[in-house]
Amino acid sequence: MNSDANLHLAYDYPLLGAFWTIMWIFLWIIWIVLLFRVVVDIFRDDELSGWGKTGWLVFTIVLPFLGVLVYVLARGKGMGARERAHARAQQEQMDRYIRETAGSTGTTGTDELAKLSEIRARGDITDEEFQRAKEKILH
Repeated sequence: MNSDANLHLAYDYPLLGAFWTIMWIFLWIIWIVLLFRVVVDIFRDDELSGWGKTGWLVFTIVLPFLGVLVYVLARGKGMGARERAHARAQQEQMDRYIRETAGSTGTTGTDELAKLSEIRARGDITDEEFQRAKEKILH
């Protein structure tokens, strides 16, 4: 029995073969990521009806390579827009949460005094009204 005939060592694998193997693994991973992005986009799209979502999902599952390619070609521009809208909504939600948690109203006493000064300078309020409003802000 000659076991050396089936033994392949690392130096038996050519450099170009290693390059192509790494390239195929990389492309496979990219395709899997793209497949998941397509599936997420199908569920995220509010414009598609339930049957439309079902059709695209079945198409991408039954014929994955063709389904993903056709979906990206047909609805690729919308994917980017929906991703940006989703990111914007998340950012707004985070900003709103931070503002609510911090409890800041967005204006300080200094800002209010500056606005009050401008109103008095325009002549919209008298000096007495200015003094009363100033006391309310400072106390």
